[in-house]
Amino acid sequence: MKHTASITLWRFFLLLLGCGFPALAEAADPSRGEKIYRDQCAWCHGKAGEGTKRYAIPLIGDLSPNQLTKLIHDTMPEDDPEKCVGEDAAAVARYIYDAFYSPTAQARLQPVRIELSRLTVGQYRNAIADLIGSFRSGGSFELPKLGPQVEPVRYTNNNWEGALFTPDGGNYELFLQAPTDVRGRIWLNNFSAPLIDAWVRSGPDTEFKNSITLLPGRAYRLKIEAVRVVKKGKDGKTNPSDNAPPEVKLLWKPPHGVKEPVPNRYLLKAKVPEVFIVTTPFPPDDRSLGWERGTRISREWDAATTDAALQTADYVASRLPELSQVKPNDPDRVAKWKGFCRTFVERAFRRPLPEKLAQVIVDRQFADAKDPQTAVKRVVLLALKSPRFLYREVTGAHDDWDIASRLAFTLWDSLPDAPLRQAAAAGKLHEPEQIRQQAERLSADPRAQARLRDFLFTWLKLDHPGDTSKDQKRFPGFDAQVLADLRTSLDLTLTDAVMSPSADLRPLLLSQELYLNGRLGAFYGAKLPPDADFTKVKLGAEPRAGVLTHPYLLSVFAYERTSSPIHRGVFLARHILGLTLRPPQDAFQPFSEKLHPNLTTRERVALQTKPDACMSCHQTINALGFTLEAFDAIGRHRTTENGRPVDSSGSFESRLTGKVIPFAGPRDLATYAAANPDVYGAFAEQLFHHLVKQPVRAYGPNTQQQLRDSFRRMEYNMRKLMVEIAVMTVQPPAPTAKPPT
Repeated sequence: MKHTASITLWRFFLLLLGCGFPALAEAADPSRGEKIYRDQCAWCHGKAGEGTKRYAIPLIGDLSPNQLTKLIHDTMPEDDPEKCVGEDAAAVARYIYDAFYSPTAQARLQPVRIELSRLTVGQYRNAIADLIGSFRSGGSFELPKLGPQVEPVRYTNNNWEGALFTPDGGNYELFLQAPTDVRGRIWLNNFSAPLIDAWVRSGPDTEFKNSITLLPGRAYRLKIEAVRVVKKGKDGKTNPSDNAPPEVKLLWKPPHGVKEPVPNRYLLKAKVPEVFIVTTPFPPDDRSLGWERGTRISREWDAATTDAALQTADYVASRLPELSQVKPNDPDRVAKWKGFCRTFVERAFRRPLPEKLAQVIVDRQFADAKDPQTAVKRVVLLALKSPRFLYREVTGAHDDWDIASRLAFTLWDSLPDAPLRQAAAAGKLHEPEQIRQQAERLSADPRAQARLRDFLFTWLKLDHPGDTSKDQKRFPGFDAQVLADLRTSLDLTLTDAVMSPSADLRPLLLSQELYLNGRLGAFYGAKLPPDADFTKVKLGAEPRAGVLTHPYLLSVFAYERTSSPIHRGVFLARHILGLTLRPPQDAFQPFSEKLHPNLTTRERVALQTKPDACMSCHQTINALGFTLEAFDAIGRHRTTENGRPVDSSGSFESRLTGKVIPFAGPRDLATYAAANPDVYGAFAEQLFHHLVKQPVRAYGPNTQQQLRDSFRRMEYNMRKLMVEIAVMTVQPPAPTAKPPT
């Protein structure tokens, strides 16, 4: 490859003058860059950066003009990298960035619009639960506080009644433990029949169980009843111990968890109504863009909505007197049930029902059905199979009702509640301040707070963890119970952040404390009693850096025996720094320890990703992932590996300045992240997608910057950011797709 003296002098003078690539990029001439691109680049990258057969990947990414300039200066064009340097590289970089690389250019070339979407599975189940719940009274409660649990919860004095709060949605197994001389039973949510019935007992069993599907962020009515069986002796007397109060224990196995006593923090002294939960299995929602979207329609989804509507119709009919507040012997019951049905449809459709539509959906069913109960079932089926229920705001009418619905789905993934419906009916959702007040009210509800906690697991890519088993020879005793404790530890950390008055994101990146119990203390070097409950602990001088070094996250992003700088680096790049990484062209297996027994994990990764084709991405991935090498495959701090010192140094190239920032370890990385606007911008954009389920660019080219600016002004308060997102999206442009009829 030719290397001329003039080019060498050019580079020398750039360094001597201290101007570097950033100054060149800012002063570049786009018209000059366009000509250079046509002559030297288009043959490989396409006229509009769309790619060619030679290089099919479009010119889209996260590099700044300065970084593009450096890349072109060093490596382009591929056949002669010395051909385009200095001012030429800066000019073509500026042209590429402005013409088709930047987010603004992408918005111009590939406009993103709000897609017509159906309800996601979570929205469907929440909407049905709240639709039925809107005809029941009561149900207010506070999100449980973080409290200690020194020993398993025991219930005495015959019975206990309150509520069970569920942080996650999914299948819960419940267990009742009772001595052979104690009868017991548990009612949960549905009080018409016990979930666990050990009232009539035979045999030596002391544990009984059953499972139930529950929704996240809700409280369910719970009742535990127990009585001791008193047996008289031959003399007709009872044993004095038989007079002791009966005692039973309640345990559970939650989603992502193991069998354990139900923590006190999830048991509430509150009276709540029954929650109807659709148990029909649905096909999974589309997550191809990283967040759940209701865009895929299939026969399986259509069949599931039919089955769910039938289940709901049967439930409503079976509880019609309770829900409608009309007794079966009421002489006006048919007229009142018609009124109930009309209200049901209006709440399902999220707006008043036009008279002509009411005649079709309600009146005609009562006229044609053989009995009123059948008519009610038909109305429920018609309402729940209608696009006005299944699809988001299909009428196209941007009014108070539309605003109410958008606020509720954004913050609750569900329907508007009574105060929102009343505000819409009174025309009190016109003014920005009225909208903000309602958004703030909704954000204080346990459902919104639980939703923010759920997002934080998604942000950390821990919502669906893969295989987390570890080699028992290398990590003896690290079992499912320890892993469940680690998830609880992280859950307590995230709940702390959500519930704190400031709801500040920054402590999640910078805190040096961990929630540990006695079992985890033995693994991670905390001096705690073996039976200690979860408490905040600072592990000496270990370089902990908030959630970035939490043992649960580090364990998930690791292999069975070793850490994984690549998995950790990809997580840091994509989810924390918000970079776009291309997937690898070929799947690969990490180099085995047996092939390189004397190398550290860092050295094996560096060796495997050494080829130029890998380093285009791994230059960033490795430099970030290596900063977490101070922690092994279970997130335990270490200073050596294979008898050699661990090197946890790393770096990151700033998009703003093009400078490489060195990191001595995880604390340096966290400190940089906590001061980096891109980190908060990436967090805000991911939260937007999680709440709105639409591309942020569809709401205007300035929305991303507005989110960043708002987040900074509100001191990185995550709950306030939720409100800001809800307020920003109540006046969206019209969707491109026509709504179904």
